[in-house]
Amino acid sequence: MMITIDVMVESPIENVWENWINPEIVKKWNHASDNWYCPKAENDFKLGGKFSYIMAAKDNSASFDFWGNYTKIENLKIIESTLGDGRTMSVEFEKVDDKNTIVTESFETEATNSMDKQREGWMAILENFKKECEK
Repeated sequence: MMITIDVMVESPIENVWENWINPEIVKKWNHASDNWYCPKAENDFKLGGKFSYIMAAKDNSASFDFWGNYTKIENLKIIESTLGDGRTMSVEFEKVDDKNTIVTESFETEATNSMDKQREGWMAILENFKKECEK
């Protein structure tokens, strides 16, 4: 099963793209709630390259690695990846005009959490991304 979410970002596509791939910026937005954060992000942004992010609870009660390998990159258009557990994901960037970009993220579901919970978590992260881009 696939889930697709999207958001309109009030920022030029070049800025949106940079915020998605720059590991120092990823650490600022890659969390689903204020109780979590991203203490580490690494990104070898090239075809076949690996990204690796750690998401952790601020109270140190839990953490997990989120990683994958890039399978397709078209500058300012699309990033496709295979995640560490074999699922696929894609992120599309659509320039609306000089100040607005639509980001559409599609990902295969996992078996542990409900589809609603997965959609909610990924959407929260995408909303944090939007906020970071619009600063």
